[in-house]
Amino acid sequence: MSWAAILYRLLGRPMLREPGRTLLTVFAVSLGVAVVAAIDLAGDAAAGSFRSSMESLTGEASYEVSAVGGLDEQVDGKLVSLPYDVAFSPRVEGYAVTQPEGRTVPVFGLDLLGDATLQRAAESEPVEFHMDELASDTSIWAGSGLGVKTGETLRLQINDQTRDYTVRGVLEAGGFHGVQVENVVLFDIAAGQRALDKLGRLDRVQVTTPEGDDRDWEAILREALPPGVDVRRVGTASEENRKMLGAFRWNLRVLSYLSLLVGAFLIYNTVAVSVVRRRSEIGVLRALGATRNQVRWAFLAEAAVFGCAGTILGLVLGRVMAEGAVDLMALTVRTLYVTSAPGAIELTPARLATAAAAGLGVALLAAWQPASEAARVSPSEAMARGRREYDEQMRVGRNLTIGVALAVVAGLASLGPPFGSTPVFGYLAAVLLLGASAFAVPWAVLTAAKAGSRRRGALLGVEGFLGSRSVAASLARTSILVGALSTATAMLVSIGVMVGSFRETVSLWMERQLRADVFVRPAGDPASDRFPTIEAAVADRIAALPEVEEIDRFRGYPIRYDGAPATLGAGQASIHGRRAGIRFLAGGDRAEIIRRMTEGDYAIVSEPFARKHDVWPGAKLRLPLGGREVDLEVLGVFYDYSSERGVVVIDRSTLLRYLPDRNVSSLAIYLKPGVSADDGARAVEQAAAGRELYVATNARLRREAMAIFDRTFAITWALEAVAIVVAVLGMAGALAAMVIDRRREVAVLRFLGASAGQIRKLILTESGLLGLLSIGVGTALGTVLSLVLIYVINKQSFGWTIQFHWPAGLLLAALAGVYVASVLAGLYPARMATRLNPIEAVHEE
Repeated sequence: MSWAAILYRLLGRPMLREPGRTLLTVFAVSLGVAVVAAIDLAGDAAAGSFRSSMESLTGEASYEVSAVGGLDEQVDGKLVSLPYDVAFSPRVEGYAVTQPEGRTVPVFGLDLLGDATLQRAAESEPVEFHMDELASDTSIWAGSGLGVKTGETLRLQINDQTRDYTVRGVLEAGGFHGVQVENVVLFDIAAGQRALDKLGRLDRVQVTTPEGDDRDWEAILREALPPGVDVRRVGTASEENRKMLGAFRWNLRVLSYLSLLVGAFLIYNTVAVSVVRRRSEIGVLRALGATRNQVRWAFLAEAAVFGCAGTILGLVLGRVMAEGAVDLMALTVRTLYVTSAPGAIELTPARLATAAAAGLGVALLAAWQPASEAARVSPSEAMARGRREYDEQMRVGRNLTIGVALAVVAGLASLGPPFGSTPVFGYLAAVLLLGASAFAVPWAVLTAAKAGSRRRGALLGVEGFLGSRSVAASLARTSILVGALSTATAMLVSIGVMVGSFRETVSLWMERQLRADVFVRPAGDPASDRFPTIEAAVADRIAALPEVEEIDRFRGYPIRYDGAPATLGAGQASIHGRRAGIRFLAGGDRAEIIRRMTEGDYAIVSEPFARKHDVWPGAKLRLPLGGREVDLEVLGVFYDYSSERGVVVIDRSTLLRYLPDRNVSSLAIYLKPGVSADDGARAVEQAAAGRELYVATNARLRREAMAIFDRTFAITWALEAVAIVVAVLGMAGALAAMVIDRRREVAVLRFLGASAGQIRKLILTESGLLGLLSIGVGTALGTVLSLVLIYVINKQSFGWTIQFHWPAGLLLAALAGVYVASVLAGLYPARMATRLNPIEAVHEE
C-alpha cells in the first residue's frame, strides 16, 4: 500500500471530517507557542537588551573610570597627563523627567567641544556647538526621540527642580558612530554639573585606547588613580545586568513553557484518541500490507500538522502578545532592577527557529508514544474493542508506584544548591512533581469515579451514574484530560499561593518598617538604581516645621560589589532604629546593632545581598568611598523587599565622613503628637513650594506600593490565564472526540428512551466531573509546588524569605472560574451528542 494512501486514510480524511476538533487542537498549540514567543520577544525588548540607560553614550570607548559618589574632577586632569595616545571623555550623568509627559530620560553633561565620543559624529548628521550656547545653563541638545525641534523649549525636572531649557540642536538616531542618542539630553559639562548639583564632581570618565594596542590598560589606569576609584571595561554593566536579570527571565520562561506543556498533553490526547478510534482501520491497513513504520509515521505526521499549523499561528499571536507583555515586563525591570527604556521587538531568524522547534518538537515528542502504540497493533488485535482501556486499567498500580518514586526524587532534588543564582534543582523538583502527578492521575480518576458513582447517581440521577462509569471506562482518555487541566490548575494554585504569600509578607514588612507619618522624595517614577536628590536646605526647612518632631534623612547610591550591581544606603540609624520596626534575621540583637551603627565603620545588609554574596554578620565589606577603600564590618542582616539588587546600609554620619554631600534621596518624617498625616503633608508641601517632590502620607505610600506590586505580577497572571484557556480548549476538543467515538452508545441510549436533555446532562456531568477531578488533583499538586516556589526557587533566585500564606478568597474565585469553564467546555460536545442520528450511528457500526 502506498504511503500517500495510508496518510490520507489515517490522517487526512478524519481531520477533514472533524474540522472543529482539528481547529481547537491547532489553536491550543498556537497559544502555547505564542506565549513562549511573546515572553522571549518581550523579555529582550523590556530589558533594553540588558543595557542601562546610562550606557547610551559609550561609543567606541574601551574602559570607564568611576567611584561611589562621583570622582573629583582633578582625576580627569591626572588621566589626561598620562604619556599615552589615549582619549578621555569626562561626564556627569543623571535623569530628568519631561514635563508634562512624565517620561524619564538620561541626562549627560559632556565636554561638547572635546569629547572623544562626540568627535566621532557622522558626517551625514553633523552637530554644531557654539561657545555662547555652551556658556548658558539653559542650553541643551535633545535626541530626536523626544519629539522636539531646534529652538523649542523643553521643560525638565532634574532632582527636585523643574526648569525650561532651550533646545540648541537635535541628535538624530544615526548621527553618531556607534552611539545611542535618540532618547538622551546633553549639556555642556559645566552646565550639567550645575543642573545635576555636582559641582567639582564627575560621575565617570570614558577611556578610548588605541586600536590594536593590547597593553594592559586597566593596570596602567589603576596605577594612576587613587585606591577608591574603579576601572572596568565598557560593557561590564551590561553583563552584570544580564546576570542580574537572568533569574527573573528564566522564571518567566519556565512559566511560559507551561502553556506549551499543556498543549503537549492535548497533542498526546488527540493522537491517542485517534489511535483508539481508528484501531479497526489500522488493522485493515496492516492486513493489506502497511508496515509498522508507515503507521507510526502517519500518526506522527498528524502531530506534525498540528505542530506546524500551531507554530505559524502562534508566531503571529506571539508578536501581538509581545506588545502587551513588554510594558508589563518593563515595569518589573524598572522597579526591581535597572532603569532601561524598552527596545524594539525583533522577530529574528533565531527566535523563529526557536519557536518552530518548540512547537513542532513538543508536538512530535507528545505524539511518539501513541504513534508507537499504533505501530505495535497487530491486525487481529486491532479488531478487539476496549483493549487499550483494559491495558490502561491494568497499569494503574504500576503508574502510581512510578509517581510516588518521582515525588520522592523531587523532594531530594529540592534540597540541592543553586548554580549561581539559578535554582536548577528547584526547577528539576517542579518538573519531577508534574511527572509524578501525571503518573498518579489515572489512579485518582479511577478511584474517584468508582467511589462516587452511587453518590453521584443519587444526586444527579441516572445521568450522574452513567457519567461516572463512563469516566472510569474511558480511563486512557480521561486521565489525559485531567492531567492537562490539573497541571494548569496546579500552576494557577502554586503561583497564586506564592504571589499571595509574597504580597502578605510585603504588606506586613511595610507595616513594621514604614512607621513615619509622611514620606518625601523627588517626583517621578521610583527605580532601584536611580537616586535623584533633594537639596539639603529644603530638608532643613522641612525639619524646622512646627508640625515636625524629627526626620530621618536617607541617601542612596548605586554601587557594584563582587561583580554585581547593588545599592549603598545611608540613614540615621538612631532615629530609624527607635522609630521604625526594622527586623533582623535570627541571631542579631537589634538594639545593640543599632547602637553600634553610629559608632564607626559598620554596616547592615539586606537579605538578598547576604544570600547573593554570602555575606553574614562578622564579615568585612570593602567599598570604595570618597577616594578611599573602606572596610565595613557587617553587624546584621535585615529583611528587605524593596530591591532584588541587595542593599548595604551605613549610618549617615559614616557616609558624611567619606562623602560630604548633605543632599538626600528621601525623607521619613515623624510628626508631633496630635498632628494628622494630611496636615503634616500639606505643611511639607508648603515648605517645599517650588520644588518637584512626591509627598505621601503613610497610608498613601503603602497603597501605591501595593498597586505597583500587583502590576509587577500582572504578567504572571496573564501567563496563568493562557494556560487555563489552552487546557479548557483541549478539554472541549477531547470531549467532542469522545462523543464521536461513543456515538453507538449514545444511539443505544436514545433507542432506550433517553431524551436530548438527558444526553446533554450526561455529557455535562462528565465534563463537570473531569473539572472537579482536575481541580482536586491540581490543588493538591499546586500546594506542594508552591512550597518549592517559595522555599527553594524564590529564595535561591532572589534571596527573599517569604512567609507562607494561603489567599483563600483569590484561589476559591479562580478555581470556581476553572470549574465553570470546564463545564462550559462540555456544551459543544453535548450539542453534538444531541444532534447525532441514532439510526445512522448504529448503521455505521
